[in-house]
Amino acid sequence: MANVTGGCLCGDVRFTSSQKPLSARICWCRTCRYFAAGNGTVNVVFPTDGFEVTGDMADFVSAADSGSRMHRRFCKTCGTQLFSEAESRPHLIIVRAGALDDQSLVAPTAHIWTREAPDWACLDPDLERIEGQPPAPPPPT
Repeated sequence: MANVTGGCLCGDVRFTSSQKPLSARICWCRTCRYFAAGNGTVNVVFPTDGFEVTGDMADFVSAADSGSRMHRRFCKTCGTQLFSEAESRPHLIIVRAGALDDQSLVAPTAHIWTREAPDWACLDPDLERIEGQPPAPPPPT
């Protein structure tokens, strides 16, 4: 598999992963809905090993509903939301699917935090529904 690439709207931040994605999910937690203008965010999970970022980002640190201390990173120039990282899972980086150069690379397999989804949310009936935070993928071996 070739490297996975992506970046922000203005191009100031670029990333490359030499690893394939571990999973992709649509998150309906309240925090993600802030980022996505009310909708769920489509997030792709990558191992941090082999993941490289160039460019100047801002880092917003907050506590997630799961209790994890999260780092939410975005481009300082255009504001594009790019990554989330939980301090409790340093082996993983969560990439906003919209930032991938090839968005057909991986399709979501589940909706997470569905108990927080608004009544009008369009949840694909073919995808698994998880009410809260699912277990993290294990570190790659």
